[in-house]
Amino acid sequence: MIIGLGSDLCDIRRIEKTIARFGDRFLDRVFTPAERAKAERRAGAPGALAATYARRFAAKEACAKALGTGLRRGVFWRDMGVVNLPSGQPTLNLTGGAAERLRAITPAGMTAAILLTLTDEPPIAEAMVIIEARPAE
Repeated sequence: MIIGLGSDLCDIRRIEKTIARFGDRFLDRVFTPAERAKAERRAGAPGALAATYARRFAAKEACAKALGTGLRRGVFWRDMGVVNLPSGQPTLNLTGGAAERLRAITPAGMTAAILLTLTDEPPIAEAMVIIEARPAE
């Protein structure tokens, strides 16, 4: 059963300009240390760093929409971190207010699964999040 759905588009150029203007102040406010480490490993190719951050920014926005709160009611940027499963598939690791909200919207006897897809076609990055409730094992 789907309990949340969110999508977001992000202009990669906007993220690139924001990084140039605010640097670590922006990056530390929005991204987890794991996300920053992953992005920095991709910094070699032209435009790859900004595109990596833009996809993750879009994922956080999409997740906040899927949670039904947006970035308010105790849900903060760094409460949602894009991580990869061993298969390489992206998903989100929720902490803090985002994890609390996920628990609140998950029906009794169910567990939540977060499905995430990321893509970009410069200058646009896109993310879609589906939160699914599955019977508890």
